[in-house]
Amino acid sequence: MKKQKTSGLRMWLLIWGLGLAAQMCWNIENQWFNTFVYAKIGKNPSIITGMLICSAAATSFSTFFFGTWSDRSGKRRHFMSYGYILWGIFTIVFGLTEFLPKEMYVLAGLSVVLADTVMSFFGSMANDASYNAWTNDIMTDANRGQIGAALATQPVLGTILGTVVGGFLVGEHDNYMRLFLVMGGAIIVFGILTLFILNEGDDVEPSVRGTFWHQFGEVFNFKALFARRELFWVHVCIAVFFIGFNIYFAYMGNYIIYYLGFSADQMGVIEAVPLVLAMLSAIPVGMLLNRDKHVPVVIAAILINFAGLWILRPLTPAMVDTSKLINPVLLLGIFVVGVGYVAFLQAMKVWAKRLYPADSRGQFEGIWVLFFVLIPMIGGSIGGEAVVRASGETFVDAVSGQTQFIPNGNIFLWGSVVILLSLIPAMLAGRARKNG
Repeated sequence: MKKQKTSGLRMWLLIWGLGLAAQMCWNIENQWFNTFVYAKIGKNPSIITGMLICSAAATSFSTFFFGTWSDRSGKRRHFMSYGYILWGIFTIVFGLTEFLPKEMYVLAGLSVVLADTVMSFFGSMANDASYNAWTNDIMTDANRGQIGAALATQPVLGTILGTVVGGFLVGEHDNYMRLFLVMGGAIIVFGILTLFILNEGDDVEPSVRGTFWHQFGEVFNFKALFARRELFWVHVCIAVFFIGFNIYFAYMGNYIIYYLGFSADQMGVIEAVPLVLAMLSAIPVGMLLNRDKHVPVVIAAILINFAGLWILRPLTPAMVDTSKLINPVLLLGIFVVGVGYVAFLQAMKVWAKRLYPADSRGQFEGIWVLFFVLIPMIGGSIGGEAVVRASGETFVDAVSGQTQFIPNGNIFLWGSVVILLSLIPAMLAGRARKNG
């Protein structure tokens, strides 16, 4: 790979501008799409499961496909720009499903899943296959910890801004269309700006090995992945942790709104305040990663996240005051969960990226998505739905006649159990690292 021309302030503006815009859009999908379904379509966890599985499959295929294409062409800029534009357009299209007749319950549910799948396909083209590969292209030993900190804190910042701004836009009257118009429009603007901001010099030397489909299929050569023992266990650790994460996080917004009883705009503030404080942990974690302390950081992060989930687990509506934003136990639990999440994601992103082969970075972002998105979303969504159906609160909707399901604290119980299991591959990755 040739050296990149972008450096200094310009590089960091691109890293933060493009990355944060993407994370805000992902936050809409991961958090507000789920509350949108509960508010406008129905309180049915099967719709959320369908969204998660189909969008995860689309995201994975898109990352492999466009990652291979960008590696072969040596181009990142146009994939990012056009991907962002289409991403924004289909974010707005998703919101239009609100206007389908509520009596056509099945059609509305299927339309939501389809719109989310298409949006995820183009979002992955822009972010996973292109932006993430570009950040790996420009990563050096000198900036590895700082870029890792940026990539780890961007999801938290995206969550903070997305929940606060999203809550404000949705408001107490559930105006979701306003949210999707504003956020989708913003991501379109970023896509257009990228055409002018990102230089052609930010592209890389083409890496062509046989036909397109031959090179596309190389990433599925799991024998080669297994041979990289450290990289293999790093990705297994990511998958197990995020299966647990998806068991609770997909339902966390609906838990706060429909179980604890807060409004959508209150939920944004309740999540944002502790996550702002949790984000500060990225500073010392970045320093530890620069000193090659990946293994202890990951183990500590898993245990901290586990502890935070157990703080949230016992909460009931009687234990919170919905007239106030300050509920100490709720805020403490989200803060501790956030610290563990930030530290884990920051460490794993840096750890995985440093192990990727230089001539296949775009494709290996597909490996990351396979273990970070596809496997966890399938496993976590199926597990989360099972938990909500088996132990959540239920009632029958008067309009549709459908049984409705509200998540309770059991999502944190079962999510924490799975997350604790990620200690096993973390320690095996550490052993492989030590053995070289």
